[in-house]
Amino acid sequence: MTEHLQRRIGLGLLTAYGVGVMVGAGIYVLVGAVAAQAGVWAPLSFLIAGAIAAPTALSYAEFSTRLPEAAGEALFVEKGLSSRFLGLVVGLGIVAAGTVSAGAVLRGGAGYLTSVTGWPDLWVVVIMGLALVGVAIAGVLESLSMAAIFTAIEVFGLCLVVWAGAGADPVADYTAPSGIVWSGVVAAAVLAFFAFIGFEDIVNMAEEVRRPERTLPRAILLSLLLTSLLYGLVSWAAVRVVPLERLAMSEQPLPLVWSQARGGSAGFLSLIAVAAALNGILAQVVMAARVLFGLGRRHSGLSVFYHASPRFGTPVLATVVIGAGVIAGALLLPVAQLAEVTSVILLSVFVLVNAALIAMKRRTPEAPFTVPMIVPVAGLLAALAALVLSFGGGV
Repeated sequence: MTEHLQRRIGLGLLTAYGVGVMVGAGIYVLVGAVAAQAGVWAPLSFLIAGAIAAPTALSYAEFSTRLPEAAGEALFVEKGLSSRFLGLVVGLGIVAAGTVSAGAVLRGGAGYLTSVTGWPDLWVVVIMGLALVGVAIAGVLESLSMAAIFTAIEVFGLCLVVWAGAGADPVADYTAPSGIVWSGVVAAAVLAFFAFIGFEDIVNMAEEVRRPERTLPRAILLSLLLTSLLYGLVSWAAVRVVPLERLAMSEQPLPLVWSQARGGSAGFLSLIAVAAALNGILAQVVMAARVLFGLGRRHSGLSVFYHASPRFGTPVLATVVIGAGVIAGALLLPVAQLAEVTSVILLSVFVLVNAALIAMKRRTPEAPFTVPMIVPVAGLLAALAALVLSFGGGV
């Protein structure tokens, strides 16, 4: 066994990985919920959500050049706040969040395939899970290449929705909109914020990226920008051609957009949603395994995970353990609160990462890539506000 991962990833694949994690399967159901609160101003809510996420993304970008290692958030908090224990808690929290969210997505994707094929749900979950774990073990280049293919399929499907919406006659809600209600727009933006969770996974690939001090911040910012534009366009297409009442009540808003604009079945969008689910699962397995690898370097109790296969260049044991947790979660855990738990964990991490950067910038201002002090302050306040709203039932 070796203790070194292989640097095989460039800017293109890393950006595609970030976009794929953020887009995921969520956009296929989230548009309706955002439109229910913001009305035809839903695109503005998505853009505001991207702006809310931007300070924390910039904080991650600076930290990624200061400490370009796996288990990035754990190391950021450990060094910034001078607490090994807090760093360990953050790292384990990231592992738990990734495993739980991947299990929920695996269960959803398997449920769709079961309804189509009639195969037993147990076997579909296990086979899908094992196949994706196999890809994750085979190599990071192979994993991210497959993730890039899934991302391309997702983005293609969303572009079709935008094209369909742009070419159809607009509905009355769009042509004669009611006045903007800022409380609804802001509430929808808080909800839409969770569609941008995923950029933080990029930093955990640091030890497999070529020229990480240059590539990581660019990939983080590019993926956030591309995702913001995509969400804005998709939500614009949706509110343009579907009456708001129907859009808000739909559990499958994007197929509804296609059917309303073009007529006929939109079953192909459901298949694209499965590709999005597979992408989300693979990305989370790869990310969580790297966090365990990084934690194993710094904590003796987890040192068994600090090994990479000399043949594949991947942390095999960590990947197998994460994969087993994902499959078990898909089979055993209730799905209803999983997304909420994941969001609370990640928002708490965002608060701590921004606080850690504030502390580190005061001690050591210089870094290969730096942002003004106001950036982590704004990121901390935005994440804290979203966390309070989530506890208060605001999302």
